[in-house]
Amino acid sequence: MRILKVISLLLDYPCAEVHGAAGELREAIMAAREISPAQRQALVALLERITGVELLDAQEAYTELFERGRYLSMLLFEHVHGESRDRGQAMVDLMAQYEEAGFAIGVKELPDYIPLYLEFLATREDVVAREGLADVEHLLALLAVRLEERQSDYASCFRALLQIAGCEPASAMETVREQVTAEQPDNTLEALDKDWEEEQVTFLNGDSTASCGTRPANVRAREEVAVPVHWVDFNDNAQPARRA
Repeated sequence: MRILKVISLLLDYPCAEVHGAAGELREAIMAAREISPAQRQALVALLERITGVELLDAQEAYTELFERGRYLSMLLFEHVHGESRDRGQAMVDLMAQYEEAGFAIGVKELPDYIPLYLEFLATREDVVAREGLADVEHLLALLAVRLEERQSDYASCFRALLQIAGCEPASAMETVREQVTAEQPDNTLEALDKDWEEEQVTFLNGDSTASCGTRPANVRAREEVAVPVHWVDFNDNAQPARRA
């Protein structure tokens, strides 16, 4: 499904390849019939915003939005399991899906990285791709509302994904709006300081299983994710070239 390839690129860390392919990406968005005209226009507006500024400025804005706290993490299971052991099993299960489909990823990439998951779904049959999105409908709605709360045009990506999954975006988002309203944002200096404190090494507590991290977990996780090799090949049968 071509539009999933485009949304994957929009949600990934901004890169020169996307800036250089802005015209082709715009054409692909406008040709997508899986989403409404309003959703297409919203994605085009996001694309123009990302590619209409210097690359470094786009990267800085992306980092400020998605990498300050876990609230808007691009790792799916961060929103389900946090740092619990259940997340490890979920990773294994998702990796098994990739391997069964012959979808290879780089050794440093985390399988639940949302742009990577969308690349995977883009290689599947449309019905399978829609089911894959429906499986994470709640998380898509959650991120859409959180981004709206931040007045971010990245919310358009998640509204489009909800629509592709067969949901009415407004309805799906309304089911989680109360939850988001009650949340405390974790991108404040106080919240970030607390996150750092929780991740500090404690050598004197006698706990041999203590974490050795000295930075917020979401920052460590992002460093472990190699930004996927971007490709703008809108052949429906094409497989993405991955970096080993």
